[in-house]
Amino acid sequence: MIRYVAFLDGINVAGHDVVSMDDLRSYFEQLGFTAVSTYTQSGNVLFETEATDESLLQHLIAHQLKEKLGYEVVVIVRMFHELRNVIKNNPYEALKMSDNRSLYITFLSETPPYAMRGALGVYSNDAEDARLVKKEVYILTANYGQTCFPNSLIEKKLGVSATTRNWMTVNKLVEL
Repeated sequence: MIRYVAFLDGINVAGHDVVSMDDLRSYFEQLGFTAVSTYTQSGNVLFETEATDESLLQHLIAHQLKEKLGYEVVVIVRMFHELRNVIKNNPYEALKMSDNRSLYITFLSETPPYAMRGALGVYSNDAEDARLVKKEVYILTANYGQTCFPNSLIEKKLGVSATTRNWMTVNKLVEL
């Protein structure tokens, strides 16, 4: 069995599109996944399956959620070992503890086309920076709620679906 994390975008945000974690686990179990668990109320689901195609899993889960919830949910899937690599590939590892900025990871549904890889650089400034590493964008910002790198910009500029988690959540998921 392969262990995965599914990142769901847009559920349980500001009281909209509320889904109970029990229901969410049930929806994943109905797909035949095992060892299903959730972390926080913001759409992080850990599960196991023998399937190896992340893209197929994303589509399967997204279809299931649309059927059960009645609306589209962006689903991004990573093998558990890939999540460890996300932590290892942090381009801001040398960040000083005195820096008042925080790190966020935007998970992309697929690798952006090569021609799009520099599209975010023009938005970086002294206060915020974003770096694309494989299928993740690392965002360094003092206030993600007012960042110049929201999911909508990343999706538009890179031509892929995206969802963002803070650095602490990503590290906690690896510990589970």
